[in-house]
Amino acid sequence: MSVNGLKSLKPTLSFKQLNQIHAQIFILLKLLTQSSTPQNAIPLYNKMLSCPSSYNHYTFTQALKACSLAHPHQKGLEIHAHNSLLHFYVTVKDIFSAHQIFNSVVFPDVVSWTTIISGLSICGFHKEAIDMFCGIDVKPNANTLVSILSACSSLVSHKLGKAIHAHSLRNLNENNIILDNAILDFYIRCGSLASCGYLFVKMPKRNVVSWTTMIGGYAERGFCKEAVSVFQEMEKTKEAEPNEATLVNVLSACSSISALSFGKYVHSYISTRYDLSVSNLVGNAVINMYVKCGDVGIAIQVFNMLAYKDKISWSTVISGLAMNGCGRQALQLFSLMIINAVFPDDVTFIALISACSHGGLVDQGLILFKAMSTVYEIVPQMQHYACVVDMYGRAGLLEEAEAFIREMPIEAEWSVWGALLNACRIHRNDEMFDRIRQDLVNKKGVSVGTFALMSNTFAGADRWEDTNKIRDEIRRMGLKKKTGCSWIEVNPSIF
Repeated sequence: MSVNGLKSLKPTLSFKQLNQIHAQIFILLKLLTQSSTPQNAIPLYNKMLSCPSSYNHYTFTQALKACSLAHPHQKGLEIHAHNSLLHFYVTVKDIFSAHQIFNSVVFPDVVSWTTIISGLSICGFHKEAIDMFCGIDVKPNANTLVSILSACSSLVSHKLGKAIHAHSLRNLNENNIILDNAILDFYIRCGSLASCGYLFVKMPKRNVVSWTTMIGGYAERGFCKEAVSVFQEMEKTKEAEPNEATLVNVLSACSSISALSFGKYVHSYISTRYDLSVSNLVGNAVINMYVKCGDVGIAIQVFNMLAYKDKISWSTVISGLAMNGCGRQALQLFSLMIINAVFPDDVTFIALISACSHGGLVDQGLILFKAMSTVYEIVPQMQHYACVVDMYGRAGLLEEAEAFIREMPIEAEWSVWGALLNACRIHRNDEMFDRIRQDLVNKKGVSVGTFALMSNTFAGADRWEDTNKIRDEIRRMGLKKKTGCSWIEVNPSIF
């Protein structure tokens, strides 16, 4: 077939015929590349580009080889650019253009498939990534499986993820720690901690990502004691050295179970790691740990030592002061925050209004709530309204609290009414309690905690008939209240 005959290829040809023609053209290109005049392969390549059915990734390889032998630098750059388009569009998250480039390749190789699947997953098209994977016509490699596992994790597609795990065990001969870590993360995000733990123990090689995934997974799912134990094992085995993410996760676990002694150990460990560039992420995690464990004094010391304090740093300390009844100090710290040109966010205002609530500073709290929208242009969320109601309630201003709820621009959820109910219980305002309770019973989305509050209030007033009615309603709705628990440290074990 002549070079000029390429344009005469008709789309009416069968797929088998196209394959045969493509093979002949490729052989011709290869022969020209291997001849004494490899520069003759370049015109053929240029013609091939005008007919999408006549080239694929092997074509680019031969063209690049011809360029390297004949030394036409500009043409080499052109071919390389064409071959890199798919990766480029994925990198800039232009998935539409990437998909067009992918579709223009007649016989995409595993790299092309992996790139488009990865791109779809990165851009949030997880279902489309799975659909693309289901249509793959080449043997996927470890990188392909890593990409599709990310999509499975995002959609919590447990069945497909397990199938991919099984495929890797059957078809991949070499161990791949990146794939193993992806499988580990998949099971964590699907809540299969038992499978995750088994895989972690059986991994032939583990790096810092493996350990951090386990620690973070346990901490996020509420198994904080187990998270601390994994960190201790990591320290003992010396398989990998903790990085910033590892330390943030274990500090989060310490915060959740008030493991102050171990949290101090982690803080001490951080100070000995001169090779570790401690970011605000780690510094804020240390502050949060001390705040949650009740040691606000050390939290402030760490806060003062931070080279750069972001809004999370300020908000965490303000919240810690609020939780420990230091409302006025929290407001003073907020003033310093503004002076230092660090502007608050919605989380900061939750901490501030909570500080006013615990300190009985109603007027200041209302001023801050108003400034939130008028000065800082932050739209109040349901939690902000609940904090204001709680502030009114703690001060015994129940009528004002109810009026505030009635005037809300959005419909109050159960959390807001629950704050008022709790205030009615504390101040023994049975009349208002009964009226609000009757309204809540007919509302949707009332939490089991609110029902439990109603039941306990009636029980405290010896109104056993009403108590039993509420409990019957809880059972009828199939609600269950999570059992509370407390943590203490003893020498310095956690119980």
